[in-house]
Amino acid sequence: MKIENIKLFFLSLRSKIDNRANTMGQKISLADHFTSRRLLRYTLPTIVMMIATSIYSVVDGVFVSNFVGKTPFAAINLIYPAFMVIGAIGFMMGSGGSALVAKILGEGDRHRAGRTFSLIVYTTIALGLFFSLLCLILLEPIAIGLGAEGEILDDCLRYGRLLLIGMPFFLLQGMFQPFMVAAEKPSLGLKVSLCAGLTNIVFDYLLIVAFPFGLEGAAVATVLSQIVAGTIPLIYFSRPNSSLLRLGATRWDGGALRQTCFNGSSEMATNISASIVVMLYNHQLLRYIGEDGVAAYGVIGYVLFIFLAVFLGYSTGSAPIVSYNFGAQRYDELRGVVRRSGRIILLLSVGLTLLAELLAGPLAQFFVGYDQGLFLLTRRAFSIYSISFLLCGANVYISSLFTALNNGLISAVVSFSRSLIFECGAVLVIPALMGIDGIWWAVTFAEGAALIMGIIFLMVNQKRYNY
Repeated sequence: MKIENIKLFFLSLRSKIDNRANTMGQKISLADHFTSRRLLRYTLPTIVMMIATSIYSVVDGVFVSNFVGKTPFAAINLIYPAFMVIGAIGFMMGSGGSALVAKILGEGDRHRAGRTFSLIVYTTIALGLFFSLLCLILLEPIAIGLGAEGEILDDCLRYGRLLLIGMPFFLLQGMFQPFMVAAEKPSLGLKVSLCAGLTNIVFDYLLIVAFPFGLEGAAVATVLSQIVAGTIPLIYFSRPNSSLLRLGATRWDGGALRQTCFNGSSEMATNISASIVVMLYNHQLLRYIGEDGVAAYGVIGYVLFIFLAVFLGYSTGSAPIVSYNFGAQRYDELRGVVRRSGRIILLLSVGLTLLAELLAGPLAQFFVGYDQGLFLLTRRAFSIYSISFLLCGANVYISSLFTALNNGLISAVVSFSRSLIFECGAVLVIPALMGIDGIWWAVTFAEGAALIMGIIFLMVNQKRYNY
């Protein structure tokens, strides 16, 4: 029943949204005036794309937890943060590069925008191949360093070695998502995500349920979905198309790559810091609770991906609008976009927090209902953790805003402080004061501290950027 529900969700999503998404994405251009409704229309395909991407990332966990077992499920959650550290390179190249390219488009130089875009794509492919080979050599020491031993270590290696095959495509997937928005093709990103999601679900079912290949089947399904997500945009931009960008000849431009990395450093810092935080959480959970704690946090992490996808989708979808208007010096429009975005983020934050509290029990039942003790632990943990959704959306948007304004330094400071300094400090200190519940409260304390910092940066730089 669970598998059928997931299939029906994607089929329904595709039939209801796919036909309208292309129209929404093409009717509105970066140079338009953006009301709140237009902002939501333009960013909706990106939001849905991020949600779809997050859901199919969760699918492995659902299948493995229910059809392979609790220990393999814990192993996936233990080793996956290491892959997200590498995946952060793709997000950096995409977020930083799209901000730069959108700014160049706003300045009216479409030829240079295409040349810069091509350089970023080729560089991302090369980095993906390099890190894939490097991590194949270092995978076992990495898994041991994360605390894996015995059966969990074996499962980490079996899953991880196969997953590394898809690393170049994983980086391309993360890179292309913001570029498809900058190219005024958010609907393309939605279609690609739906195709990748359906690929993952179908092959998870075939390789785990129909043909019981277990953990290896889950890894192969993920790799196939990453190949789909990375290859379709590569083919699209390589051919004549109706977007603002096309892959073609390029030349070395160290300045553009430095600016790309600088702009996207906050997104890279966010992903790396988040992965380090997950590793630290797992360490604390193994210490305080054991294997069940890692499994419970895995469930929270999967749901967190989906809820954060809404904030990330809106921030990613609206960032090229900010970059374009900043490059074109349309400051009245820039101010309007930022202020309307603030109201939208506030409404989303309240709505998602209430939804998370309502769904704590059903989601825990869906993932780990087969184990009563694990179910009770997961339900309580998720109810406490959900409070953080009130604050995290604003932090995601503030970081994305400064990236869009081509100020990677402030964006990186906000992201790094939020994800690493505040949250790591909280997860080390608060459990010592509050016990096990302190692990789940740590993220709310960290988000609160980061929000105070972000508001200060907004106030200090208001006149500089005219938002």
